[in-house]
Amino acid sequence: MILKNKRILLIVSGGIAAYKSLDLIRRFREQGASVRPIMTAGAQEFVTPLAVGALSASHVYTELFSREDEQDVGHIRLARDCDLIVIAPATADLMAKMANGLADDLASTVLLATDKPVLVAPAMNPKMWSAKATQRNVATLKADGIHFIGPERGEMAESGEAGLGRMSEPTQILQAATLLLDGNPKPLLGRKAIVTSGPTHEPIDPVRYIANRSSGKQGHAIAAALAALGAEVTLVSGPVTIPDPLGVRTIHVERAEEMRDAVLAALPADIAVMVAAVADWRVASSAGEKIKKQPGEAPAPLHLVENPDILKTVGHHAMRPKLVCGFAAETQSVIENARKKLETKGADMIVANDVSAETGIMGGERNSVRVISRDGVDVWPDMPKGDVAEKLAEKIATYFATS
Repeated sequence: MILKNKRILLIVSGGIAAYKSLDLIRRFREQGASVRPIMTAGAQEFVTPLAVGALSASHVYTELFSREDEQDVGHIRLARDCDLIVIAPATADLMAKMANGLADDLASTVLLATDKPVLVAPAMNPKMWSAKATQRNVATLKADGIHFIGPERGEMAESGEAGLGRMSEPTQILQAATLLLDGNPKPLLGRKAIVTSGPTHEPIDPVRYIANRSSGKQGHAIAAALAALGAEVTLVSGPVTIPDPLGVRTIHVERAEEMRDAVLAALPADIAVMVAAVADWRVASSAGEKIKKQPGEAPAPLHLVENPDILKTVGHHAMRPKLVCGFAAETQSVIENARKKLETKGADMIVANDVSAETGIMGGERNSVRVISRDGVDVWPDMPKGDVAEKLAEKIATYFATS
């Protein structure tokens, strides 16, 4: 286990999400890590030092001017005697102190004095998160090399409030911490990615639907490859029979409209890789009961309407990710059609492949792709879909390293 014998300094600041820190401590210790907690005065209004101490099996540090803890300059020892500092939850106030170098309590003093990596899990009201001051502070912290996980969209503690501001779940924070400490290069650490995968099922009636022959293997592999390079990945998956990739937040949908809504809800993001084979059309009005065959009568006509173009929607969105990558499954004029798609969809690159029946790509284990961008066409040899995913993730990492 990567976290075995790692020393985690956990800073719990004041917010209703502080209760999640209890589960996070338990999960860190299950992975073999030791947890030394610091609690701000605000945090102690939501969870008790007794509960945090019991779960961490450690002394809980709360005061900067503690006679006992500061005998050996305790705040400096705390800042240095760890492998990683995790702030969960991180309030707007604490992030503002970090961004401006303030040190008026134990938590902010330790953060100013540390030379260790810091992982921040913000939690606050959506209006507070989107405030210009908060976003300036976040940009400053990211430029300073501070790592972020979240926040997420969802319901707030306040009645009727929802939006971007929920703290990431303990499992997500655990995964981010693991990626930070595993020793391998993480060029996409701090980047948020959205990946779509699999087919969509557009209902005709309760038992029939319109779909494509996608297995989801390529999209799921790309989501896993981006996560392995440090990205925080949201995978929006249509109906597939393969397991969710580890270290990835997966949202399961059925229809194209649901997939579009889930993708837009996951914005803002740095990367969008639209791999899903979305059905181009849906029935204008699906039947509530199974459509029965009538002897001697022609089949009931199906009135089809066009499904939303998710790639185009993302490519031209006000919160467009810095890198938008689409997929083009073609059976003829592969490169020509991909080039058209590059321009009309607002994408930065298109991964195109020939999915003619004889290739066996749809549902198979291998792929042969061409990557089309404004710089030209890069032809990749036939290889396993996992290798395609890793090579594409590395290409995306290079894009961010050089842009």
